[in-house]
Amino acid sequence: MKKRLLPKLLFVLLIVIVAVPMVFPFLWMFMSSFKTQVDIISWPPKFIWTPTVQNFEKVFGEQNFFLYLKNSAIVAISAVVISLAIGLPAAYSIARFAQKKLLMLILVARLMPGISFLMPWYIIFSRARLMDSHIALILSHMLICLPVVVWIMSAYFETVPRELEESALVDGATRQRAFVSIILPLSMPGVVTATTLSFIFSWNNFMFSQVLSMDKTRTLPIAVYNFMSYAEVDWGGVMAAAVAIVTPAIILTMIFQKYVVKGLTVGAVKG
Repeated sequence: MKKRLLPKLLFVLLIVIVAVPMVFPFLWMFMSSFKTQVDIISWPPKFIWTPTVQNFEKVFGEQNFFLYLKNSAIVAISAVVISLAIGLPAAYSIARFAQKKLLMLILVARLMPGISFLMPWYIIFSRARLMDSHIALILSHMLICLPVVVWIMSAYFETVPRELEESALVDGATRQRAFVSIILPLSMPGVVTATTLSFIFSWNNFMFSQVLSMDKTRTLPIAVYNFMSYAEVDWGGVMAAAVAIVTPAIILTMIFQKYVVKGLTVGAVKG
């Protein structure tokens, strides 16, 4: 009995060791969002305090939070939808015709730091008079979303048996019809995974919005930045804004968790 219990205890201990460093920052952020500035910076830290909602009142009252929320939703959803429309056929082509060099080129583009694109984007959008527009942010966020869609889906399409597609072609279906009617339905876990990850990356992006947007099109991460100044940092406002920003992403991930896990692990034991 003891021999069976020991491995289980060690496994639980390992899970705790791995989970605590990841969960603790979020719990600390959540608790701090209900603290005053004095309670947040007090030492030793206070784990028992009188909760307050004044930080959320600042976020939703003093800051133009709902405008930021609308802008983030428009930019993230549009960038993801356009990336799927372009990336799914591209990933299918890469998977079916073994275009590995193109896939590596897309991966290199994804691995490049985003700041390297800022100056070209700024020059292009300023001369095209697209600064402070949703179009500029959507196109810039596609640099994040499109490579993710192509990279995930190219691996997923490779797991779909070619025989199913060939049977459809023999029956008279075009390759486009086979792709829409057979390949995509079988690849929905991968599509959900690519959609979820792309949305989260776009939703949390700060750099492009900081440079390419102004008052009308600023997104949610700017709401956090607004609580920081040269003289001080309103940590309560920062924590409350951060909680409001990450909550939709967490809910989305929890809803599609099993699809994301399946989509990320597909092909891991291939061959």
